[in-house]
Amino acid sequence: MSTPAPVAIKRRERDAVIQSLQAGLVPRQGLHLIQVGRKKEVEAMLQDLERIAGGAASFRIVVGRFGSGKSFFLNLVRTLALQKNLVVLHADMTMERRLYSTTGEAQALYNELMRNLATRAKPDGGGLPGLVEQWISRISQEVKGAGGGDDQVKARLFSDLKDLQEMVGGFEFAEVLARYYEGHVAGDDALKAAALRWLRAEFQTKTDARQALGVRRIINDESFYDSLKLMAAFSVKAGYAGILTNIDELVVLSHRLPSKRARQANYEMVLTLINDCLQGSVGNLGFVFAGTDECVEDSRRGLFSYEALRTRLKGHDFIHDGLVDFSGPVVKLASLSAEELFVLLANIRHVHASGDSTKYAVTDEALLAVLRRANEVLGAEYFKTPRDVVRSFVGLLSVLDQNPGANWQDLVNTGAFIRKAEKPTTVEEELAAGIVAPDDTDDLSTLKL
Repeated sequence: MSTPAPVAIKRRERDAVIQSLQAGLVPRQGLHLIQVGRKKEVEAMLQDLERIAGGAASFRIVVGRFGSGKSFFLNLVRTLALQKNLVVLHADMTMERRLYSTTGEAQALYNELMRNLATRAKPDGGGLPGLVEQWISRISQEVKGAGGGDDQVKARLFSDLKDLQEMVGGFEFAEVLARYYEGHVAGDDALKAAALRWLRAEFQTKTDARQALGVRRIINDESFYDSLKLMAAFSVKAGYAGILTNIDELVVLSHRLPSKRARQANYEMVLTLINDCLQGSVGNLGFVFAGTDECVEDSRRGLFSYEALRTRLKGHDFIHDGLVDFSGPVVKLASLSAEELFVLLANIRHVHASGDSTKYAVTDEALLAVLRRANEVLGAEYFKTPRDVVRSFVGLLSVLDQNPGANWQDLVNTGAFIRKAEKPTTVEEELAAGIVAPDDTDDLSTLKL
């Protein structure tokens, strides 16, 4: 029996994976080529995706240390969601993009989510126009196939959105989609662009929106969550199974916001999302946040500092001695084992060689040497935060690729290969280093001796 020929890896996927890993970033393409471990976590997320597609809702917070693979896991879930015919929104939390605000930060977060809207046809984002066009095309074909005209199509569009008009902001949502259709029929690109601007929350004043589209409402800080629910319901009408919303860098809320009052307001929004999702008050919508252990469990600044969130997020006492339970909102990423790290490095080597085993830059012996070196420098930390090991290994492959005469043993044994990251390890050290902003309402933060 002959051995099947190796499957070549596309150059685009190969470069996306290698370049992203070398920069310490998560690849947007080719994740399936290097994914290892996290089996139980992935199974839990798959159940969430099925729940969203079935008309229910889901809420998760993925927890892990810096470099433990949270962003990688979020991108993996994103890929799975697209395969399940879900629309995926993604954004990183920053000081300028938050869940709740009164000065435009929540509107900025919504804008970023809409700009990064991904579908199977547009997996890299920018899928909002296609989402609207798909809905219009479906209804237009049905109406015109039955002998109707443009006026009948427009009437059918409003009829299809009748249940959405009963939601907060739903009437204006339907009006904007009707304006988009008018621009679609008339070939008016300016009108279509204005409608997309409204859907992306790019209008800053109601006056501008009224002049451009004739609507008296805009998507702003106040309507952030209501607009997400509208978009989730609309995605189902457009032929998708719902929306998954991925938000990374939850640590911004806990350890970057200088105001305790601002943190509490954002935590109240998190509480609203949890309550609605777990109580079944919203449908076809899911949320996955990613943050560090301290972001969640710090009793002074983290989510646990808000009692209502602590009671909902704290795991029960049965989880110990290797037992796991993914029925709660928090998913703690387990450390990769030595065997899984070996497989990860082997997968990266395979991608680097474009899927051709005859072009491997190093042998299995080199993979073992890299892991031994990582253990010597990082100790047990390299199991918990594989990012440093992966970056160093990709750098090793790149040097060997560009310097055919170089010896991997010499490179691995050099002091420059895999260095312990120099970053604060506790919240107190970050506060002293000026990375964490002190609370403007904490008396002790301004005490001087």
